[in-house]
Amino acid sequence: MRRVRSRHEPEEMLPEYDFSGGVRGKYAGRFTKDTIMVVLDPDVAEVFPDPKSVNKALRALGHIIRDRARNRKTSRRRSIG
Repeated sequence: MRRVRSRHEPEEMLPEYDFSGGVRGKYAGRFTKDTIMVVLDPDVAEVFPDPKSVNKALRALGHIIRDRARNRKTSRRRSIG
């Protein structure tokens, strides 16, 4: 399907956008196939000083979620029998 150009979209890139010194894929090697990129909202990002603290908090939350799911399964079994 062909893209229709908006009236507000310029025909060419503006002269102030100079990518002549750019390197394609410069940081691509940092991310493995299993990496998931997430953009935090600014108010959430203020709480975490670095990526390690985000991962630590998410791991703790993951443990809580798994424990609650296990507890629900075992409590259902007890109430049925």
